[in-house]
Amino acid sequence: MSSNGPTAQNTDNNRTPSRDSLLPSNQPDRNLSPLEAGQSNKYDTAKINYTAIGWGNDHGSVTMGQIHKSSDVTSAVMLNARDGLHQFSLDNDGQRRGWTTSTSTGAFQVKCGKYPWIEKAAEKEALDSCVIEAEHGNIVIKASNGKIRLEGTDIELVSKGEKTDRGSIKMTASENIIMESKKTIINAKNYYKMSTPQTMEIIANGVLKMYGAVIRGVSDAVDKKDSKVGGRQFQQRVKEGA
Repeated sequence: MSSNGPTAQNTDNNRTPSRDSLLPSNQPDRNLSPLEAGQSNKYDTAKINYTAIGWGNDHGSVTMGQIHKSSDVTSAVMLNARDGLHQFSLDNDGQRRGWTTSTSTGAFQVKCGKYPWIEKAAEKEALDSCVIEAEHGNIVIKASNGKIRLEGTDIELVSKGEKTDRGSIKMTASENIIMESKKTIINAKNYYKMSTPQTMEIIANGVLKMYGAVIRGVSDAVDKKDSKVGGRQFQQRVKEGA
């Protein structure tokens, strides 16, 4: 850094080339490759600014107005560590307009909610200390090579939807869904179904109670000929996967 203060990154205008100089059509001494010929507008969205400034040393840097390597996005503020993959960027325009991006080669931690000025533990417990809200769009939490753990005094999953195709909680596993608890209570207001194409076991080492206003059992004995009380229609619907 200059002793006279921060130095503009684009001193002598050599940090940000003009868009015209990047266009292959303005380089007549070069033969265009097939790729360049097919992408004549590749640099049409290249960002240009002449007011970018920055401070830095061998440990890291802070820049304002820096253009990303792909030349398609301008960062309002960017923090860079010595490792180029460790950075924090507030982007202004392009395909990441309004984005906040943090990348790191190590762990990313957020810790909050100590509240040293609140004495009652119950009062602290009732507070919403960490809030992540997307006003529109999805929230994606992904562990590409690891586990996702949710741990708390209680865990609440709430799905709200106004139409019949909304308001669902869906769990999909390639192998097992395992639930263990002292008590499991499932209440379905309209419809409840358990099904498997293979084997189902219902086991109670104590007392097994079953109640229904009407209880009907159907087996494949009705496959060729219906019983006196019916059941073949249901059996056929089950075999068809309905």
